[in-house]
Amino acid sequence: MRSWLAIIPLLFLLALAFYFAGTSWAHLHGDIPFVGWLAIIGGATLTLLVGAGLMALLFYSSRHGYDDLSGGDRAKTDKTPKSSWKRTDSA
Repeated sequence: MRSWLAIIPLLFLLALAFYFAGTSWAHLHGDIPFVGWLAIIGGATLTLLVGAGLMALLFYSSRHGYDDLSGGDRAKTDKTPKSSWKRTDSA
């Protein structure tokens, strides 16, 4: 139920943005042909799908451990005391 309280105003704002874009375009350059409306709707839908897909991949990789350290930053994850670390270069 709480998610609808967030989704409904966002959908209203999206519809308002489409209305504003359509009326602004009509006042400036005339009517938008049917193919133009299809392009606007298709572009917005495709943008939303790509954004949702990328967010899904972000959450998937985070929950399955793909964002964990790979061993390159051993100083952050290694539990051995610093006194036992040995320097490998001769400087």
